[in-house]
Amino acid sequence: MSIANNKKAFHDYFIEEKYEAGLALEGWEVKAIRAGRVQIKEAYVVVKGGEIWLLGMHITPLSEASTHVNPDPTRTRKLLLHSREIDRLVGKVERAGFTMVPVDLHYTRGRVKVEIGLAKGKKQHDKRDVQQEKDWKREQGRLLKERQR
Repeated sequence: MSIANNKKAFHDYFIEEKYEAGLALEGWEVKAIRAGRVQIKEAYVVVKGGEIWLLGMHITPLSEASTHVNPDPTRTRKLLLHSREIDRLVGKVERAGFTMVPVDLHYTRGRVKVEIGLAKGKKQHDKRDVQQEKDWKREQGRLLKERQR
């Protein structure tokens, strides 16, 4: 079940591969995510010290959050992956020039997971081509509908 999608990632990048990663979250963050108060549009993934981190994901704290917790909505969160997956991702990012972007936030067996995509940046003309293709598909559907009447 999807919680939040990053449509901007598909607009700005060609997503080549996708990986599912766990998130190291605090209790108030899980409660806020279950309430749907999360946004990953501006988020990005970096490699620091052999670990993978998610930056820029905004989780709006609930007003009922505990009084002894000082919530930071945009703190850096660690992504949980197997070491061989981390090695593969680091190799692709450093050698092949890929970028890692969060694509989807969802539940898997009751746990919050993030799907990260290995992406190549799109040029402006690529974005225009994709938009023209969408428009043409929409027009085709309209024409077929009219023909069936």
